[in-house]
Amino acid sequence: MLFEQVTTGGCQSYLVGCPDTLSAVLIDPEISQIDRYRALAAKHGLRVRYVIDTHTHADHFSAAKQMGEMLGAPTVMHHASPAPHVGLRLDDDDVLIVGNLRIRALHTPGHTGDSMCLVVEDRVFTGDTLLIGGAGRTDLPTGDPDQLYDSLFGKLLTLDPALLVYPAHDYKGRSHSTLGAEIADNPRLQKRERGEFTQMMRELSLAAPTHMTEALRTNMTGGKTVCQLLAEASAEVPHIGLEALHRRLGDRPNDLLVLDVREESAFKSGHIPGARHLPRGQLELRVNEEIPDPTLRIVTCCEFGKISMLAAATLRSLGFMRATALDGGMKTWREGGYPLDY
Repeated sequence: MLFEQVTTGGCQSYLVGCPDTLSAVLIDPEISQIDRYRALAAKHGLRVRYVIDTHTHADHFSAAKQMGEMLGAPTVMHHASPAPHVGLRLDDDDVLIVGNLRIRALHTPGHTGDSMCLVVEDRVFTGDTLLIGGAGRTDLPTGDPDQLYDSLFGKLLTLDPALLVYPAHDYKGRSHSTLGAEIADNPRLQKRERGEFTQMMRELSLAAPTHMTEALRTNMTGGKTVCQLLAEASAEVPHIGLEALHRRLGDRPNDLLVLDVREESAFKSGHIPGARHLPRGQLELRVNEEIPDPTLRIVTCCEFGKISMLAAATLRSLGFMRATALDGGMKTWREGGYPLDY
């Protein structure tokens, strides 16, 4: 088996390949590692046949949709997943054939309703159903401690105790464990009576994951994250530096328009001399009357340089093909000592 484990903070993802056929699967990919997954597949000469999410993640952004589109491979999840972009939905005991590898899906709800574990030769990829020294929390959407009890004690822990455990998360730098070691030492698994186990899970009182709402929104629907929107805008919008803009304004060019897209109170508290004010929220509705000449070079600006980048991307999509964004925004303009009007 060809095997690569990719750690991103506490998130764990896996590239698993057949050395004979160079077919592979990618399990629980995280969006910041897209280039790394592609590089690892190229390093081993692998063709990724399936991109699998073991469940709907609530604490990070899945790259399954993007990787599937890039690689021409179906996104795979359990049939209970709400994500509309899933190309192949699995049931309990369904098997994916990847070269000479057989990947068996076990439906293990509890952490989420669509959680599944994947058994591949000598190891099991447990998602968040079973963690090293822990188990997936059950207080997030579709979580259920009774279901987790059944998934653990009635299914997963009945497998060969020698199986290696590779979870979707570990925050202590551990790469893997075994089912036998978890049965013996995992504190969550010592509560073997249903009532004791479910009570323990209900009383954990864990803090909500960072970015939970955005992660659930994007992972459940295939929608875009804010970072994706900004990255896409950055890729299609050029920027202009502070000194270059200051120099050009001094030349008083007729074809240059500085467009401040902040709210009115921010604009009145200090803006670039000669700037025109058009709040981002009104851009599409007022742009025709405010900017009748589509050939102008437009420099958008906001406080920190992010909203202005989105505004410039919108302007370009509307046909203002010389729209650019101020690099750094008004904060860096003020800090640089450049002039302001009020």
